[in-house]
Amino acid sequence: MKTILICVLALLAVGQGRAQDKPTMGWSSWNTFALNINEQVIKGQASAMRSKGLLRVGYDHINIDDGYFGGRDKETGQLLIHPTRFPNGLQPVVNYIHRLGMKAGIYSDGGKNTCGNYHGGDKIAEGVGLYGHDQQDCDFFFKELGFDFIKVDFCGGVSYHNSEGLDLDAEQRYTEIAQAIANTGRTDVRMNVCRWDYPGNWVQGVAASWRTTGDINASWGSVKDILKQNLYLSAYCYGGHYNDMDMLEVGRGLSKEEDRTHFGMWCIMASPLLIGCDMSNLSGATLTLLKNTDLIALNQDTLCLQAYVVQHKGDTYVLVKDIERLYDTTRAVALYNPSDVAVDMSVKMTELDLDGTVKVHDCFGQKDLDDITTGQLDVTVPAHGTRIYRLEAERRLERNLYEAETAYLGKYQEIFNNQWYKSGIYESNDACSGRAYATWLGSDPQNDLLWRNVYSDQGGDYTMTIKYISGENRNITVNVNGEDVKTLSCNSGNWNTVGSKALTISLEQGENVIRLYGKSSSAWMPNIDCMTLQPVGKSGRVVVGIEDVQSSSPSAVSTQDSRFYTLSGQPVSHPEKGIYIHKGRKISKK
Repeated sequence: MKTILICVLALLAVGQGRAQDKPTMGWSSWNTFALNINEQVIKGQASAMRSKGLLRVGYDHINIDDGYFGGRDKETGQLLIHPTRFPNGLQPVVNYIHRLGMKAGIYSDGGKNTCGNYHGGDKIAEGVGLYGHDQQDCDFFFKELGFDFIKVDFCGGVSYHNSEGLDLDAEQRYTEIAQAIANTGRTDVRMNVCRWDYPGNWVQGVAASWRTTGDINASWGSVKDILKQNLYLSAYCYGGHYNDMDMLEVGRGLSKEEDRTHFGMWCIMASPLLIGCDMSNLSGATLTLLKNTDLIALNQDTLCLQAYVVQHKGDTYVLVKDIERLYDTTRAVALYNPSDVAVDMSVKMTELDLDGTVKVHDCFGQKDLDDITTGQLDVTVPAHGTRIYRLEAERRLERNLYEAETAYLGKYQEIFNNQWYKSGIYESNDACSGRAYATWLGSDPQNDLLWRNVYSDQGGDYTMTIKYISGENRNITVNVNGEDVKTLSCNSGNWNTVGSKALTISLEQGENVIRLYGKSSSAWMPNIDCMTLQPVGKSGRVVVGIEDVQSSSPSAVSTQDSRFYTLSGQPVSHPEKGIYIHKGRKISKK
């Protein structure tokens, strides 16, 4: 168990100890041009990215998707380039992109043939996949031609997508490809895994990003479905590695409101931003939206976090994430209405772990709004619409509600039947606090649930309450920071009733890892609804960054308000609200 904790903390440290790679921004050829690409098209799009001002706001990749292949040399196995689409080869295209100050991306497949070859009838592209040519092709792409990015599809690895009947192991293939890239000596190449579902937790070790859904298309139904599939994947976005919701369809036929939702949600959920339209025709509202620096800032924030769901009422969702600094007073929030009618949405600031007067910045409108002094944000969100705000509060509260659907599942994957594979999943359940839970946990100690960022400002003892559903006796072992605390026997009476178990745990100051697992390799765990935390001996919410100085000597304390104290006796910030600064920290006592 300590080994698991060490691995988890090491993965988290990747993002804490060095600058992280941000989500990829740029353009990809597939959505608009499919197989109909050529040298002029790619160079024209690179020029448009620069002339339209998109490079200045962060878009810097020009990615060539399927359609450039020309087969292989039968004697040497060398990959050939399409003789009429790219008569001069790819080197002049890469050089042109680089001269404009951009990065060049390329495409391949983990099997023998590509999706365009099988589904698009591109017969010249026989045998052009990486399978059997990993090192040869990677040397060609990254050492010889100088590409900086590669999207690796998997039609050639799944029998119903290829003519060879190949069924390849995705983890093995993508690991082999990642090793081949490393063997080139390049350390700056980004690989995107395109397996069309979340492939498994192994993917963080081999790729910068990974597709979590099937291909997008320019319809509201497609955008809505992709968002639904990604709402509960925030725990798998960390350390500069991202859930990829596919290329953008902005500017390709969606309504203005749908375009805004599409782009805004991709931004706050830290998906790569790859424009899919013809950039040479970009203008007006579409270009303005794609260049919205307030939304892009959420996507490219240095914390590199995906927003998680804090509220699900009716058809609507509220998502939130820290920006700029962890556990501080500035957060981004999205109110998302996928329904077909306008909805009056409301979220309390305490649901967002914020308190006091809150400054509001409208990211779509790129303007400040009136402060929130009522403790609640109310807004009418139109059908298919989203409103996204940057919030800056007076005080940050410790998070005390941890939904299971925001937790990391140790064996989570979407490729195999989860019951056979013994891997937990997230499912909807209206009986639960967030209307969802984690289920099919246990039957393998590795099929566990972890909340990996449980923050305690001061540390100490907490009452931990686990809410669960189980129609029979099932066990949960609670592990905190690598140490087993207690094994609980749980039975809520039936499979529709939420039960609860409470125990006392001790948290370290700062971040903690809480793990729920089953010791038995043959017994399932209860379904997990959520966990709540409350400091022992304290009522109400804990304010982050505010010290408890109740035990200080009377001579060290001066009172400005019967509820608040300062060690220095010199109130220097908001004394009328009982907030003081001492040695750079806010101090109060409620």
